[in-house]
This record gives sequence, C-alpha cells and structure tokens, in this order.
Amino acid sequence: MAEQIHIEPGGDKPNQDVFAETLQRLAASDRNVIAVTSDSRGSGKLVPFGKQFPQQIVEVGIAEQNLVGVAAGLGSCGKKVFAVSPACFLTARSLEQIKNDICYSNHPVTVVGISAGVSYGALGSTHHSLHDFAVLRAINNITIVAPADNFETEKATELAAASGTPVYLRFGKKIMPALKAKNNDSFVFGKGRIITEGNDVAIIANGETVYPAVQAGALLKEQNIEATVVSMHTIKPLDTVLIESLARKCKAIVTVEEHSIYGGLGEAVASFLMQLKSPSTGGVWGGSFKIIGIPDEYTVTGSQIEIFNHYGISKEGIASEVLKLIQQ
Repeated sequence: MAEQIHIEPGGDKPNQDVFAETLQRLAASDRNVIAVTSDSRGSGKLVPFGKQFPQQIVEVGIAEQNLVGVAAGLGSCGKKVFAVSPACFLTARSLEQIKNDICYSNHPVTVVGISAGVSYGALGSTHHSLHDFAVLRAINNITIVAPADNFETEKATELAAASGTPVYLRFGKKIMPALKAKNNDSFVFGKGRIITEGNDVAIIANGETVYPAVQAGALLKEQNIEATVVSMHTIKPLDTVLIESLARKCKAIVTVEEHSIYGGLGEAVASFLMQLKSPSTGGVWGGSFKIIGIPDEYTVTGSQIEIFNHYGISKEGIASEVLKLIQQ
C-alpha cells in the first residue's frame, strides 16, 4: 500500500530511451545540439536521432578517446555536444581526455555514460562501471548526475544542454517507475528530491537504486519506522543543505548506490558529515551511518537484479541494514 502512494504511473521506459527522445526533441529546435557516438548509437537509442538529424550526429567507431576529443572540438565551436558511450569504457579509457579536453578547457560537452553500473551484469567486471563517480568527483569543473526516473532524466538532459559547462549523465538500461517527490516536481542540479519523509532514518540513494530505497521505506513503515528517502541525483555538487537538515532530524543515515563503496555517493555524504561543524548540529555529526554499494571485490556475474540482491541493494537488504543501525 505504501508503495502505491509514492510510485506514480507513467514511468514505463528505461532512462536511456528517455534521454534519446529528449535529445531528439532538443535537436529539432536547435541545430547546435550534436550527438557523438563510439559505435553506440544502437545501445544509446540514437538510431531515430541519426535518421532525423544525419548532420547532427558523428560516429567515431570504437575509439572512446577520439570520441571525447571530437566532442571537445565541436564544443569549442559553440556546439552543445553529447558524447555517448558505455560508461565502463567512456570513464576509464578516455579519462584523461575528459579531464583535459573537456573540463580543463571548459567546453559545453555532456559526457553520457550509458548502460552504467552493473547494467551489463552478465558480461562481468570488465563491463561494469563502478568507478565513474569516484574518478570524476576528483576532476574539477564537472557536474555529475545519475537520474532516478524518466522525469529526472528528461530534466537533466534539458539542463545539461542549457548549462554551457561540462556535465556527466549516467543512465542504466532498466525500465524505471515514476517517483513522486514531496518537495514538488522541480529539478535542479545540486538539489536532492525528497520522495518520502520521516524522522527516524534517512535513506539517500541515486540512479536505479532509488526505487528499491523507496520500497525499503515502505517495508520499514510497516514496522513503524519512518524514513526520509531522497533521490540525490547530483553527486557533484552535493546537496549539503539537505544532508545537514537530515542529520539534524534523523538518528541514522544510509546511502545506496550502484557503485563501489569507495569514492561515490556514500563517501561524499560521509565526508561532509564528518567535517560538519555548525551551531545547528553542535559539532561533528555522531549518528549511525552505513554505505550500501558494491564492496571491494570483483562483482559476481549475473543480471542487474541478481547482483543487486547479492549485495543487498534490494528493499529487503536496505531495510535490514536500517534495522541494524537503529537498533544499535
């Protein structure tokens, strides 16, 4: 019952599909919108885009470093560029080009990591992108965004096109349900969306882990535990104002991400909390804290849902960790 309150109809597509549709709509009214792909227009759902706008798409083949260099060059000429490639390769093979050609040079390029996290589950660790938040957080001048549903995806794509600055968008392949935010339907980079509200625990998630976090909140409600569930879609810049407000009212904070437990959302939140000193909190925050993600190991092989369940990124797994924290 609680699930039905917070999950709205209409989220019936993978975020990658919504990204491609939104980009096609933007390109129809702006010839400066350009897609660059590395043999990935099919997996990036950009075949219709290429057919409608053959002069606004560039195919470089399986050459991610070239992909970023070409995208940066187009951006330097005033184009609004979306460089689309599987996240596992894009943020590893071409990290130097992202760092120097795009971010250091401050070109209006959106780096789009598709099939992110463990979307390529059965293909194994070589095809998993569990490092991208960590490496990109360490690079200056890039906004890092992992939308949770179709609404967030559409708005993030629009904002990225209008930003004029480097952005990283991360998308998975799974069909995502629509989430109804408590703090209205606005979407701004750097401002988390509150899905449910409660004073006992805060569950901060992003991307495709937000839905199981909401489900976990529903399970906890059955045990009279009220959870605030947040879609922290922007990892950088982080919504520290919201995190501080959660620290003031909740006894425990749990973060959930489709990423290594090192260097991602959880460590970003923990770093802020441990350095937080303000009159509102009375010093360093001392509540209970847990990062749920992929541990320091080569991931098991399986589908995304199988991997999620194995590592506790499920409604039962998240709820179980919350119970352990608040019962300490």
